[in-house]
This record gives sequence, C-alpha cells and structure tokens, in this order.
Amino acid sequence: MKKHNYSAGPSILPQEVFEKSAEAILNFNNSGLSILEISHRSKDFVAVMDEARALALELLGLEGKGYQALFLGGGASLEFLMVPYNLMKEGGKAAYLDSGTWATAAIKEAKLFGETVIVASSKEDNYTYVPKDYEIPADADYFHCTSNNTIFGTQMKSFPKTNVPLVCDMSSDIFSRQLDFSQFDIIYAGAQKNMGPAGATLVVIKEEIIGKNGRAIPSMLDYAKHVKADSMFNTPPVFPVYASLLTLRWIKEKGGIAAVEKLNNAKAELLYNEIDRNPLFKGAAVEEDRSNMNVTFLLTNPEHTETFDKMWKEAGISGLPGHRSVGGYRASIYNSMSIESVQVLVDVMQALEKAV
Repeated sequence: MKKHNYSAGPSILPQEVFEKSAEAILNFNNSGLSILEISHRSKDFVAVMDEARALALELLGLEGKGYQALFLGGGASLEFLMVPYNLMKEGGKAAYLDSGTWATAAIKEAKLFGETVIVASSKEDNYTYVPKDYEIPADADYFHCTSNNTIFGTQMKSFPKTNVPLVCDMSSDIFSRQLDFSQFDIIYAGAQKNMGPAGATLVVIKEEIIGKNGRAIPSMLDYAKHVKADSMFNTPPVFPVYASLLTLRWIKEKGGIAAVEKLNNAKAELLYNEIDRNPLFKGAAVEEDRSNMNVTFLLTNPEHTETFDKMWKEAGISGLPGHRSVGGYRASIYNSMSIESVQVLVDVMQALEKAV
C-alpha cells in the first residue's frame, strides 16, 4: 500500500530524490565511492556544493544581487544563536515577533546577547494567529520573524516594511511560494521540510551586513568565515547537501517556485475546503493566517477520534497527529506532497462523515 506521509519533518521528498540519493550511496558519479565516504574536498563534491549554493540563489531570485548561500550544520536552532552573534552589536538590541514555539526559542537565544524587544505576541491565544500592526524600533540592530509556524499551522502572508535588517526563519516554507526575497537580509531554513534530509541548514545572507557588529565571534559561528570558505570552513553535511541539491533541481524542473506555489495553493484549498465544509472538523488557526504547509485541524466531537484514527491509518496515511501544544491533527503538505495524497485524506474525512 502506498504511504501518504504527512509528517512535519523530517518529511516527504520527491521519489526521484530518494532514488538518485540511493544510487549515490552505492556509487557516486561512477567514482566507485559512496557519497557517504567521498572527500568533501574532492572535485565531485565541491561541484555539488557550488551548484547547490548557486541554485538556491537562482530559485530565490537573488542571483547576482549581493547575497551568499551557505549550507551549514546545526539545524535552524543553531541560527537562533548565530543571528544575534553576527548582527547584534555590543550594547545593542534586537526586535522579535513571537508567533510560535520556534520564535520563542529564537528569542531565548537573543536574550543572551542584549536587549531583546518582543514587538508583538500571540502566545495568549496559543499562537492561533500571526500578530499584526506592530512597530519595529528604528534603532534595533535587526528584526526577526518566523514565516511559517509548523506547530500551530499559521503563516505570515506579508512582511513588515522596515529600515532595519530583516531576518526570517523560513524552515517550513522555504521554496514554497513566491516572495520578494530581496527584502530580507538573512533567510535561514532547516533542510528537513522542503529541501532534504535533516542535517543541513540553508542560510542566505546579504553580503553587506556581514562583519559589521564589532563583536568577537567564535570561528564556527561567524558567517564571514563560512562565506570566505565557500561554505566549506569545516566538513559540511555532505549527504544532506547532495540530497538538497537534487530537490532544488527538481523544483527548477517543475518550473521553479511559481509552479510549486500553484500546486501548493491547490492542495491547501482542497484540504481547507473540506475542513470548512465537513461538520465533523474545524480548523485550529484563524482563517486569514492559515498555513499552506501545515494544516492544523480538530474533530468537533472527540468521540469520533478512535474511528477516524483507524480510518486514516487503514488508508495508508502516516504522521497525521497534531503537536501536543495544539492537539487534533496536522497535515503537513510540503512541496513534495502530491495532490493525490491530499485527496486520500479528504476522502477519509468524507467517509467518516458518512459513517457517523
């Protein structure tokens, strides 16, 4: 039976990425070596890193616009630390939007470095919406936001206009929709949602903001050193970078972000329409801030939980339970999720309506 993987991450990837990755594990580029053992300084892997970095910028529309792309280790959680280390001046301050669990984690790290202003928060309403109409201090060293809140199923539909550097955690919706990416000074994203397996983090950084805060930065946490070394300051996460390159190629072959966004909109519309139509279900996030990547929903009558759980499992669906912070269900419909798989979930929801 075909499995329909709704896991929030590590998540579904294109089938061809799995197949080409498997081939590379056995024999990479007909070298007789596995991608798992190849030297990161070899000609073959340097070509992988160079292409992955260039393709990331190309897809984001940032090629030739003064940006650098890095593939680093440590996950997006390490960027919670690296951002203030590199951008917050001694005695300076940073501004943060608190829209969910990962934003809160980023704020915690920033507080280690200096004054951290929370411009707005939706915590009191369990992060069911994205705060709006807030003011960003003009003297902040940077403003940080999270574009998509994986746990709570909310997504920023627009971004503030500000003269301070704009930093965005796009871990769960990178490459999923068209934006003016040049409005951001730093974009970072863990690979394990829309790019590749866990272990690599994409950081896209505007060159002009590097090395400006005057702070002494440990070498491994210094963006300037990683840029100077072409993202090879230390041994990079070789296999995750390769798998990410394969996914980026897949996005380009699909027609780029514009084509992927069209499919993502169709998947989200299909599922949200059923949630709104079917009296047995209700959405967890406010309608205007609903995520196109992580659809959170609840049963209107918890007594149907056992029946519904049995039905979706029998349909080959995996990874559907919601995070404990929200409860209910979470359907993560990242780029690689097919609309046919979304239809399977919708069919189960409709079958439950008929059964009860």
